[in-house]
Amino acid sequence: MAARAEAALAERELVITRLLDAPPALVFRMWTDPAHLVRWLGPRGFNAHSAQLDLRPGGAWRAAIRSPEGRDHVMQGVYREIVADERLVFTFAWLGEDGTPGHETLVTIGLAAEGTRTRLTFHQALFQSVEARDAHLGGWSSCLDRLAEAVTQL
Repeated sequence: MAARAEAALAERELVITRLLDAPPALVFRMWTDPAHLVRWLGPRGFNAHSAQLDLRPGGAWRAAIRSPEGRDHVMQGVYREIVADERLVFTFAWLGEDGTPGHETLVTIGLAAEGTRTRLTFHQALFQSVEARDAHLGGWSSCLDRLAEAVTQL
C-alpha cells in the first residue's frame, strides 16, 4: 500500500534536466536578476514584462508573462532556500483573475558544474493532478529552452 501511495505522489512531480553552455554563476544570475529573468521566462511566444524579486529566504517574488493573444498571466511565490550558484528553492502559484493564488507547488533548481557547462535540474511538486503536471512540463520545457538560448547570448 505504501509503495502505491509513493508512486501516486511521484506521478504528480515534475523533473526536467538541461545541460547549459554557461557556468553555474551565470545560470544562477539568470534566475535571480530580474533583468535576466524577463529575457527567458515564459513559454516560446510569451513575453515576460515584469519581475520583482526579494532574493532572500522568506522574500517574495512575482512575475508576469503576456500570451501571444495579449493576456497576462501572473505568478508568485516565496523563496525558501538560496545557495548562490548551486540551489534555489521557492514556492510557485499562478494568480487568478481576481488576484487569488491558485494551488501552490515547490520548485527546486539545482545547478552543478560540468566543466564549463552547468547541469540544471528542475523539480516541481506536488501538483494537484497528472494533467496539471503535464501542462507545466510543456511550459517549463519551453522556458528552459529559452534559458539555454539566453545564456549563450551574454
